[in-house]
Amino acid sequence: MDIRKELAAWDGKSKAIISIIYDTHYIEIDFADSIIELINYPDFQKGATWLLKAYLEEGHCLQKKQIKCIYGYLKKLANWESKLHILQSLPFMPIAKVECKKVEQFLRETLTDKNKFIRAWGYNGFYILAKQYPVSLLSHKIETKKA
Repeated sequence: MDIRKELAAWDGKSKAIISIIYDTHYIEIDFADSIIELINYPDFQKGATWLLKAYLEEGHCLQKKQIKCIYGYLKKLANWESKLHILQSLPFMPIAKVECKKVEQFLRETLTDKNKFIRAWGYNGFYILAKQYPVSLLSHKIETKKA
């Protein structure tokens, strides 16, 4: 069966079923491209981001252009689960300098999210961003007073 059809049939809750979908498809050559494309569609985001997270946690890597595409979808994430999966995937997706502002804006928005998990993982996202880039690249610089 097609991964899109399987995600459409998934109830959005069963870990057993989404795990079967993952086990069936992760070995396909275009698996990463397929799930990344599905992140663009609200009806598939929850499942596609779960699959992405599982893929990365198992040690698979993404190409720079794939990561750039994911970061391009950040503003389109429609539900808290999708945001959470992306936040939990950040350690596996290096942030290119050109994507820094986009990721920072997403992280700032997560800090005021009504979901406590999103807020907590948003802080973790800032930790990951800070490890990769100095504060001077962020939009809100820390200024020191001259004595």
